[in-house]
Amino acid sequence: MAKNEHSQHQKAVISSYYDNLDTIMLQKLGELVTELYLADTDARKNRLWERVRKAMIKLKIPPAIIDHIMEKRSAEILAKNLQDWLRRNK
Repeated sequence: MAKNEHSQHQKAVISSYYDNLDTIMLQKLGELVTELYLADTDARKNRLWERVRKAMIKLKIPPAIIDHIMEKRSAEILAKNLQDWLRRNK
């Protein structure tokens, strides 16, 4: 069985990723908002909304807010919340 050892550079990259995970997830949510506006089929929208749910969970958004956004499935509501989260992240 091979050991899973990383070089110092790899460790720094991995550490940086986790240090910036909130910023990365917020950026991903911004991209998903755009994709939701452009989605042309219900199947595509459903897949995008599942990605939105996973991103919000990774961001540790309170479950009540996640449930509300997922219930409404409104890109506008998601975008407004995203603006608030981006302001708080700075």
